[in-house]
Amino acid sequence: MQVLKVLYPNKISFSRIILSNRLIQHAYISETTRSLSTVDKKDIRHHNTMKTQWWDEDGVLKFLHKFNPLRVQFVREGMANTGFEASNPAFPLKGLKIIDVGCGGGILTESLARVGAEVTGIDASDELIEVANQHIKLDSDIMERVNYISTNIEEFSKTNIESYDVVVCSEVLEHVADPDLFIKKCVEVLKPDGSIFITTINRTLCSWLGAIIVAEYMLKVIALGTHQWNKFLSPYEVQSILDKYGCKTKVIHGILVNPLTYHFKWSSYTGIFYGIHAVKQKQTTI
Repeated sequence: MQVLKVLYPNKISFSRIILSNRLIQHAYISETTRSLSTVDKKDIRHHNTMKTQWWDEDGVLKFLHKFNPLRVQFVREGMANTGFEASNPAFPLKGLKIIDVGCGGGILTESLARVGAEVTGIDASDELIEVANQHIKLDSDIMERVNYISTNIEEFSKTNIESYDVVVCSEVLEHVADPDLFIKKCVEVLKPDGSIFITTINRTLCSWLGAIIVAEYMLKVIALGTHQWNKFLSPYEVQSILDKYGCKTKVIHGILVNPLTYHFKWSSYTGIFYGIHAVKQKQTTI
């Protein structure tokens, strides 16, 4: 107590010091707990502003709608290259259980279901899941193959370990708060030998100019404020995270787009948009 009197000459009580330390410790623990999430709430709010135009193919998400056929092709070709044999050419993904992480209003989810897959779409936005649920009612042919859940991948993974043949996270990684944790949880819900498909944006000078300055500010083909350059990841960074969690990269595709015609195609150039297909190994260290 003599030491405390020297350190705290203003007669601060020992119990008050303990209480203060506990409050600091509690605040630290609370902050650490909050940080264990991949959800960027600011980003969620931004995408919620587009909910009424989500399915307008000529609206603010026209870019995403035009990109969609290439995204479906990416999954179809990737699964064929891993040895998956379609039992019905009209439904090349029939028999596969897919999760679309960060599905938004369901653009890709519905397209994957139309080619035969059983698809679960999850998103942290209640409002966008409502949009997705309302839109799926317009197509009775695929309603039974689609299930939407308002949740994040951290919560979902707790009860769905190794449950899916395919994980798709397309145009999502650049919007999450913790990409390492996000990918880890995506891999957790993937079965051994299952495939994960990621499309995202590289962190280069060209991506800053192309995906932000040109696309958002000049041509306005992407809603202003959609992207933050510092959240982009290089193909090497994504591949390293996948490797850390037991996934072997099969292919990295560059993606080129004509911003005037909205024509997307594969390329060897990964400086702006790119896609990665990786396969989960049977023995992982997660």
